[in-house]
This record gives sequence, C-alpha cells and structure tokens, in this order.
Amino acid sequence: MHTNALIHETSPYLLQHAHNPVNWYPWGEEAFERARREGKPVFISIGYSTCHWCHVMAHESFEDEEVAEVLNRGFICIKVDREERPDIDGVYMRACQAMTGRGGWPMSIFSDADGKPYYAGNYFTKAYFLKLLEAVSEQWEHNREGALTRCAQIAAALNKEDARPDGDADEPSKEDVIAMYEGGFDADFGGFGGAPKFPSGQAMMYLLSTAPYMAEKTLWQMYCGGIFDHAGGGFCRYSTDKYWLVPHFEKMLYTNAWLASAYLMAYEKTGDDFYKDVAARVFSYLECEMESPDGGFYSAQDADSEGEEGKYYVFEKSELINLLGQKDGERFCDYFGVTDEGSFHGKNILHLINNPNPPGEMDALLRRVYEYRKTRQSLHTDKKRLTSWNALTAAAYAMAGRITGEARYTKKAEETLSFIESKLTSDGTVYAGISGSKCMGAGFLDDYAFYAFALLEMYEACFDEKYLKRAAQLTKKICRDFWDEANGGFFFSGAQNERLFSRPKETYDGALPSGNTMMAFVLSRLSLLTEDGELDAVLGRHNAFMNAQAASRPVAFAFYLYSRLPVKKIVCVTGDKKLPEGLRVRSDWAFRLTGETDEYRIINGRPTYYVCEGELCYPPKNELE
Repeated sequence: MHTNALIHETSPYLLQHAHNPVNWYPWGEEAFERARREGKPVFISIGYSTCHWCHVMAHESFEDEEVAEVLNRGFICIKVDREERPDIDGVYMRACQAMTGRGGWPMSIFSDADGKPYYAGNYFTKAYFLKLLEAVSEQWEHNREGALTRCAQIAAALNKEDARPDGDADEPSKEDVIAMYEGGFDADFGGFGGAPKFPSGQAMMYLLSTAPYMAEKTLWQMYCGGIFDHAGGGFCRYSTDKYWLVPHFEKMLYTNAWLASAYLMAYEKTGDDFYKDVAARVFSYLECEMESPDGGFYSAQDADSEGEEGKYYVFEKSELINLLGQKDGERFCDYFGVTDEGSFHGKNILHLINNPNPPGEMDALLRRVYEYRKTRQSLHTDKKRLTSWNALTAAAYAMAGRITGEARYTKKAEETLSFIESKLTSDGTVYAGISGSKCMGAGFLDDYAFYAFALLEMYEACFDEKYLKRAAQLTKKICRDFWDEANGGFFFSGAQNERLFSRPKETYDGALPSGNTMMAFVLSRLSLLTEDGELDAVLGRHNAFMNAQAASRPVAFAFYLYSRLPVKKIVCVTGDKKLPEGLRVRSDWAFRLTGETDEYRIINGRPTYYVCEGELCYPPKNELE
C-alpha cells in the first residue's frame, strides 16, 4: 500500500521501512532542505536491522496509519542505519545520553532543520509516542524560539566537551584498576554488576594479564550460559540476567570476533584447551553462517523469527526427546538443563550453568540438534560487510594462527584482509563497508584503526613485511586526517567524512574498543616495531590525552590499559628471515623478524635475539628465556 524514499537504498534496515506509511527520507540534504522550506521539525529514527526493540517500535508505530498521519503532517522523518552511519549514530547517542542519562536503540531524536537535537529518547509505546508527538508539535508551534535555543545550547555543550585539552593526569595504577574491577565482580557467575551483563573482550584481555581469576571465571561462565549457542556456536550480544542464561538473541560479527580473541588469549596464558575449543566453535559458526561467498563476513543475525524473539533457538523437552530418542534425549536434556517447565517462556535455552563438564561427549547429539534447528524458518541476516568488524575478524583469525599454530586460521585471516584491501579500499581511502553491491562512504576512525590493528596481528602471524608497511602507511594517514593537533586525541570523523553539528572523539570502550583506545595500541606496537620517531611523538601525546580521559573511570578504558601493559620488544635476526622452528610469538611481544643488518648482526651463526624491556636492552643472545 505504501512506498517511501527508502526504497532506493541498499541498507537492510532502511529497506525494512521502505513500505511504512511514514514518509521516510534517508539521511541527506533533501530532507533537511524540505524541513527548512516547510518550517517543520525533524524526527530522526536510528536503529539497525537485527534490533529487536527497533522491530517492536516499527510494528507498533511506524507501520501504524494513525502514527504515520501525525508524523507526516508535523515532521520531516529520517531513517538512519547506525551500522552504515556510525558517525550520525555517535553524535546523537551522545546527545541522547546527555539529555536522558541513557542510550540505546531504537534512538528517537527531534531536531531543527540543521540537525541540532532538542529532544531525545529511545523506544516509546504507541500511546506514549502519540502524546510525545503532540507535545513536541505544540512546543514547535508556540515556542519555536525556545526549542531552537535549546538546540544551540546542546550542540555548543557537546562541542565544548570535545575541545577539552589533553591534560596532565597520571596513568591509572594497576592496583587501583583491579580494585575497581573487584568492586563490581560477580564471584559466583563472573562478569561485572547485575543484569543485564555484556561480554567485554577488552576487559578479559587486560585482566588475563593482571587479575586472571576474574577473567577465567567470566570466560567459563559465559560459555556455560545460554549467551553461548551450544548447538550452533557463537555468542549472542548480551545476557538479560546475571547468570548469562537468557540472552538477547541477536548475534553480531564484532561480538564473536572479539570474544574469540579473548578466549585465544586465555588459551595462550593458561594452556587449557577449553579456551581454544571455544574459539574454534566461534570460528566454525562464523564460517557456516556469516561468511559471504564474495569475501568477508556479514554483520549480524536477528534475534527474532516468525515475529518472536528467540523462537529459533529454544526447544521443548518433548521435542528433543522425539528427535534424539528416549535414552539419548533424556541424557541430552539432563546435560543441558532442559526441563518440562523451561527457562524461557515455557521453552528451553540450552546451557551448562549447573554442569561442570564441557560437552565433548555430546558433540554428536549437538550436531543432530543443530541440523534439526536449521529446518526452522531461517533468521534474517544483515548482509552488510563492514570494514571495522571484518578487520576485527581478520585479527582474530591471525591471532588464532599465531597462538595455535594452525595454518588454516592464518589463511582465513589472509583472505579476509585481501577482501578488505581489494573491495573496501581505493586510492588510499578506506571505505566503511559494502551494503548490497554498493560501496559505502569514506571510513571512520574505527575502520582505519581496526584495519591497522588487523594488519599488525597478521604481520606477527606470518612476518610478511607488506602487512607491517601497510599498517604504518594507514596509521600515518590516520594521524593526518583524524588527529586533533590542538587538544590531542583522534576525532571519529576524518577529513573525508561529512561534517555534522558535532565532531566527537569517542574515547571510552563500549562493546568494542573505541577508535582512540585502539590507536593507543596501534601506535605503541608500531613505534616498537618500526622505531619511527614521528609515530613515537604522536604516541606520547595520545597517551597523555587518554590518561586524562581515563582518570575518573579507568575500567571504561580497558583496551587502553591493555595497550599500556609491559611489552617485550624482540628483534629476531635470521639468515633466511624465517621464524625459528618451534617458536611461538606471544601477545605481549612486539616481535620483528629480519635478516642481518649493520645494526642487527647474527651471532654464532644461529638465530639471534635482541630484547628490550621498558628502558633496558639486553645483550644479543641465541635463546629466548
């Protein structure tokens, strides 16, 4: 019955709304020009295609004729895919948090015709939303000057926050940081705080080196809970309870790439095959369900199927016994906590919360359950291939190849980086991704920084100099296009990106490291590996900036703290530029492989190591301790 301007877009999220009765526009000058011409406020709705509550608000309000009539009469309406335009999402998320104290999706913004916000919120029921639209319209009609003044004040406050200088705060002490983590640690079920619980790969990486008992407990409990898909592999985005039992069922590429990296690091630290096996099951999930035949990996899978959250994933006990037979079915149900009463709306999420044993003996039955589950209505998959998330996936595979020694992982990392380089870069520009068959716009800080990180991980997995050189090249472009020379730190949007009403610097970590915390790691490793004085100077200023940012709440800057942990700089000199047999390069090494030079000589005709720690360098030697 209805078709709006979103029909010409490639974003899966925008296309989901192309037949709403709301007269949606995509983000662009056409919508704002119409708002100026007609003197109307702008309603901006931001979400993504696998967001459960975005679906709920769409069904209740945006597909509703009554709501659409009010929106179309009084507002110019814009839809934004947050994954396609993280810059737009970022500036409005900060505004939403400043105005309401919270953020999330769907995000609902009311702005003037220049995009400056004056009211923000998230999910609204239809009844409340209609009242809100009436109130906003009335204010715009009778007190427009007040609304516009509020727009200017909010924009000015956000821009003032971004202009703060780097400061001179000290780096947070390890003891203080660990005490903060301990204050929120759930000793029974792992993780931090109560419900909901979000997995944090960067916190696990930091704690594995500083307070491993918290990291290991959390990694075990996350795997045991329903947040891990025991039948199909992979992790859901977060848990709605403190037990990690009932997830928000959507699966994101970035969640799985980053958690695979954390489990691999746990394997490296402990030697326990459990962690390696969990990472392997994550990779298996990615390759079975998220890998594109054209290269790279898709963005996400939906939480909903047939209009119900989690329906695809849950089982009745009788259903499993009918599938597996009485004996195997009872054994399987006992093992995975399946009961007649169920754990989610009368049905069961497979979990191992009360079972201390990994499910190796159940693998054959799990495969049968997985194949049976695949006969259900399939989940919607968002097939955007985003540069930043694919880079993290390539980094995870490279890390797996380095830590486990399995060449298949290194090969997959190489393939993914080749996809990024061939399809998502051109003439020095890194693009944000591919949506449909269309390359998206110029990339943001995360795209560049995560790609540089992946190249560094790949270098230390295979020691091909082209990866190190490319990482250095990208990093220097980041310093040219994103660095704030006046105040320190990196802007989220660079010289090639659209200028919005605010130009933020995202510093604290969320579900993933921020671009600024990732740049602390990239600059640190590149400075050690290349001995480039220019990068070292930027690193010094950037660390000063980040120390000031992290001073009040360092646990929100876990990957920055990880980047500041002690690292051994090791130059290995060999005649054939090959890694000595049996040597595994560790995550806390900055390891350079080279042939003999005037500076680095081979001693005793054997591979020779030049090692530096902190401000101390040791005499060259033929064995690593």
